[in-house]
Amino acid sequence: MQNAVILINTEKGQVKAVAERLADVEGISEVYSTCGRYDLVAIARTRDFERLADLVTERLNSVEGISDTETLNAMQVHSRHDLETMFSLGW
Repeated sequence: MQNAVILINTEKGQVKAVAERLADVEGISEVYSTCGRYDLVAIARTRDFERLADLVTERLNSVEGISDTETLNAMQVHSRHDLETMFSLGW
């Protein structure tokens, strides 16, 4: 399993549209809109590195409205936290 965090900037006024397009891309498990330097953060989960490479270099390039990306390939997990629990409101 290959996991990556993809930091994304969009063209002006395209955050929601790009997020919706990304959510439909195979290999993207979650998309978060964010505040700060990047507009969106996408979590990629693929079976192997070749599929991750295809996702980043081919499929993301075809998503209209993306102006810039930075991909952080996950190398090792250092937490046993359940991501769903971590991002839920829980209150």
